Amino acid sequence: MVNQVPQYRKLYEMLRKHILSGVYEEGSLLPSENELCAVHGMTRPTVRHALDTLVKDGLILKKQGKGSIVRKPPQNIGILSIAGTASAVGVRYLKTDILQKPEIRKWPEKFAFELSELEKESGCIYMERLRYVDDQPVFYDINHLPNINLPRFTSRSLENKSLFEVLRKHYQINILGGEQQLKALVPKEKIKNLLQLKKGQPVLYIERKLTTNKEGFNIYSTIYFNSEKHAIFGSF
Repeated sequence: MVNQVPQYRKLYEMLRKHILSGVYEEGSLLPSENELCAVHGMTRPTVRHALDTLVKDGLILKKQGKGSIVRKPPQNIGILSIAGTASAVGVRYLKTDILQKPEIRKWPEKFAFELSELEKESGCIYMERLRYVDDQPVFYDINHLPNINLPRFTSRSLENKSLFEVLRKHYQINILGGEQQLKALVPKEKIKNLLQLKKGQPVLYIERKLTTNKEGFNIYSTIYFNSEKHAIFGSF
């Protein structure tokens, strides 16, 4: 028997899509709870559940006497956006190769960010990707996800898929913000070969911690970026 999508989730997904696509602009009001109940034939608790989920995801603010105010997050949050070749088609990558499929491991002994006890005890899901624009490798990234409530994640196919979209759709995990450290490095031979860098060409090195709507669940990424032809931009 196939599990049916809960009614509140259907409304949540629809409103989320409308917010992110610009139907409702930042600062505008969503329809009232009464209006949503009438249009979608849902009970007030169901509508309220959908709105509360949008609040948790940072997409709306609820103000007494005013209603649900759209708080559109930065479009590029948690994603390296590329200004140049891909700017005309928006935030998307033309190709993604999975160099290391997701697998459960111990956390590295030396890690860029401090981990919680729960994260340490649970271990991590490790994966590596190489991403291309116009068939040219633009960045190589290493991801560490806490092995917390991610059933069957290691068996999922992530080839040419967005990691964040998989987390959002299948695990209701949304990126809320983060912190990052950047510096230029002379790459080691492996990085040089993967990104097809010229001799002596530096690489941009990024360590990043992304916070999510699930308390205690952070996503950690190490990224090597070839900035010869592309700039990166984004907001947190």
